[in-house]
Amino acid sequence: MSRLRVTSKAMVIVLAVGGALLVLVSGSREWVHGSVQDPLGASQITGTGTEVASGLAALALVGAAAALASATSGRVVRRVALVVLALAAVGLGVLSGRVLHDPSGVMGSVAARAMGRTGSVQTHVTTTAWPWVCLVAGLLLLVAAIGGWVGASSWRGLGARYEAQGTATGARGQRVASDWDRLDAGDDPTAPEPRDLTQ
Repeated sequence: MSRLRVTSKAMVIVLAVGGALLVLVSGSREWVHGSVQDPLGASQITGTGTEVASGLAALALVGAAAALASATSGRVVRRVALVVLALAAVGLGVLSGRVLHDPSGVMGSVAARAMGRTGSVQTHVTTTAWPWVCLVAGLLLLVAAIGGWVGASSWRGLGARYEAQGTATGARGQRVASDWDRLDAGDDPTAPEPRDLTQ
């Protein structure tokens, strides 16, 4: 049952990677549509997520990579990766929230570039459901970051199986040290143990 908890390593990866994939899908879809007033008449315009909110794909990939890093690294790197994951989630929320708050404003520069102009032009557009999908995806990444932060102290790293080898190496090191101690005392650690002739 522990694997189903939000604080488990598996669930953090599922939430973060799933949210990142959702962002990538939404970014390729139409976020805004409407019209722009041109001297030659009104023109219909549309804008995808990556056009009106540049940086979506980068933040999604950063979030997914941070989640994977948090699950495969040591304690310090794990905490840093979870902070990066949270920042990526916040960034996604800011980008999608900006489009939802002012779709005409963010579409103005996109429309200007499409018309071969610089700056921004006045547009009349509305949003689709995809910015909301991206916002929800960002929330998934944030939940993953918070869950990971809470449960990270109980996670086991991938390097746990190598700890036994390290322990064995330490034991050999202690043996070598004891051999040197015997040499210092005048004994030869390579000499065979004397047999008890009384037996």
